[in-house]
Amino acid sequence: MTAPGRHFLQIPGPTNVPDRVLRAMDMPTIDHRGPAFADVGKRALDGMRSIFKTDGAVVIYPGSGTGAWEAALVNTLSPGDLVLMYETGHFASLWKKMADRLGLRSEFLAGDWRSGVDTDVIEERLRSDKNHEIKAICVVHNETSTGCVSAIADVRKTLDTTGHPALLMVDTISSLASIDYRHDEWGVDVTISGSQKGLMLPPGLSFNAISEKALAASKTSGMQKSYWAWDEMAGPNAAGYFPYTPATNMLYGLVEAIAMLHDEGLDNVFARHARHGEAARKAVAAWGLETVCSKPSDYSGSLTAVFVPEGHSADGFRKTTLDAFNMSLGNGLSKLADRVFRIGHLGDFNDLMLMGTLSGVEMGLELSGIPYRRGGAQAALDSLAGCQQARSGEAAA
Repeated sequence: MTAPGRHFLQIPGPTNVPDRVLRAMDMPTIDHRGPAFADVGKRALDGMRSIFKTDGAVVIYPGSGTGAWEAALVNTLSPGDLVLMYETGHFASLWKKMADRLGLRSEFLAGDWRSGVDTDVIEERLRSDKNHEIKAICVVHNETSTGCVSAIADVRKTLDTTGHPALLMVDTISSLASIDYRHDEWGVDVTISGSQKGLMLPPGLSFNAISEKALAASKTSGMQKSYWAWDEMAGPNAAGYFPYTPATNMLYGLVEAIAMLHDEGLDNVFARHARHGEAARKAVAAWGLETVCSKPSDYSGSLTAVFVPEGHSADGFRKTTLDAFNMSLGNGLSKLADRVFRIGHLGDFNDLMLMGTLSGVEMGLELSGIPYRRGGAQAALDSLAGCQQARSGEAAA
């Protein structure tokens, strides 16, 4: 039986696609070599520079974020190069696995999956690398499996302080257009992202933002590449075209999504996500449950990952909630499987959607028999009301 009402998709991506973007994509397919397409391509490429906050090159692939990971590695490195990576969670682990499969040497700095990177640990390792064997540092900005954010500006400061020449590569798949990010200002060499989260699109596009240093490294990279090659993109992109068939209708949607982000204002977008993250955590605390992220400075505005009490099944709770209330929540991944559920609050999302989500979680906890205290939804309402009052006061002043 089809459930009445709209499905609540509250996983940390793919996120809800706004009607405005859906309508923009609802266009006849056009000739991707013709003159009309060039304008679409240029607007998409230029618009993504504004989202990454870079004046440099941006490449758009028809592919997933996993493909953009690979593009970052194969365009800049050579077989056997040493890559330093930090274990912030499941997706950092997958990126390391990819590096290994590509024939790179990866070194994984151990993490507890409950915080972002520890720059002191990174600094110690960089200082010990007297011969500069480490060619790149790979960091996940917002770890989608845990809801922990890493301070990328501090990682760049560590590189600069130690005088280490390694490239800095950053995954922003679940943070771009949701949490403040500054490719140029933070000295990032390659930024990776995807379309299906803060950019409010379906899955299908991925991105590299590229520094001049990374472009120079690509000239001497010894990794095999074809589909992901930056140099193949450069010539056609300059005129708004692509070296192979792009995801034409997705690019229409991307142009519209970028316009929506700028209509709201990026700072307002970031503040909205931060407000919703804070309200969600207030609800979790009121329920007597615990967030995976244990370090307040690393809290995420994109998602909140929540432990269920020992002896209870997070997946059972998620199934009960889906069956009873037609709401999807994110599952726990690898080390956190069946121990955690994840609440996505990113992308096209507002206060009422958050309250519907948290009310569904609270009803699901009750129906699943998971020990909790009532009042989480009310705690979130109080948090949002406080934010509204503060904003009203600022406007009046």
